Amino acid sequence: MPIKLALMAVILFSSTAVWAFPETFDHKYGTTTLTEAPERIVSIGYSDHDDLLALGQKPLAVRDWYGDMDKATWPWAADLWGNTEPVVLPFGDLDMETIAALEPDLIVGLSSGISAEQYQQLSLIAPTLPQSGDYIEWGMPWHERTLWIGRAVGKLPEAEAMVNEVEQRFDSVTEQHPELEGKQAAIAYYWDGQLGVYSENDLRGVFLERLGLEIPGAINDLAGDRFYSELSLEELSLLNVDALIWLSTGDAQADAEKVLGRELMAFHREDREIYVDKELGGAFSFMSPLSIHFIFDELVPQIIRVVNTQH
Repeated sequence: MPIKLALMAVILFSSTAVWAFPETFDHKYGTTTLTEAPERIVSIGYSDHDDLLALGQKPLAVRDWYGDMDKATWPWAADLWGNTEPVVLPFGDLDMETIAALEPDLIVGLSSGISAEQYQQLSLIAPTLPQSGDYIEWGMPWHERTLWIGRAVGKLPEAEAMVNEVEQRFDSVTEQHPELEGKQAAIAYYWDGQLGVYSENDLRGVFLERLGLEIPGAINDLAGDRFYSELSLEELSLLNVDALIWLSTGDAQADAEKVLGRELMAFHREDREIYVDKELGGAFSFMSPLSIHFIFDELVPQIIRVVNTQH
């Protein structure tokens, strides 16, 4: 079912149901039931704290991803902390002792990538919420993550309102820019000497397709059940799309300029490239209701410009 239709179904159902505890979540490692609204939340997902903050929840701890941001929180969400100082868990291995010492009554890990063993360990500390089993690892759509977190903290109506606000922005863009429909787009990176591209399973790819753009089938075939694929230089022509977005944790244009043969490709000669800076790259990677508005403001106009200036 297309994401928009699935979302409408979820919202329609929720508007007629009584959303009260207990709440039960069927996820990739089993089932988690919450008997009451949590008060002490630890966020181990790399981007889950965005959703929590947007819902007025200030977790005891958050998990650092990248970007060297204060409180592991990017500008679009930073002000929501107020004077609260969370514990910042480092990127990578989870510090179970620190998490246990915080005595949480909920551990949120929808964007955490935790293993079954880690889930079992965390569940001994507090009810733990990993991602849905309906998607590949890291592939749970942003709107489902928001709605799950809304249910978990007893604020589903507020979560629905946030999702609806974003959906309205999607609808506005697609109505005003029908020229995006069917145009091809891709998101590429060049990191540590390796060229790569993201597929339609990636949340960023989902965002582009919601605008009416298409990720080429050849790219999706290469990725298979992953959200990305490495590309060889011989496969560089797969990036000859209508809008090519270069993603980087640093300088996207400098990274792209290292790709051998790029200057010969149509996407370069015809100015179809978009270079995403650090802050916009963070927003595109977090893909939360807060960061998505930043994407609409900063990236979508660039996509529209590139598509409308094709030779």
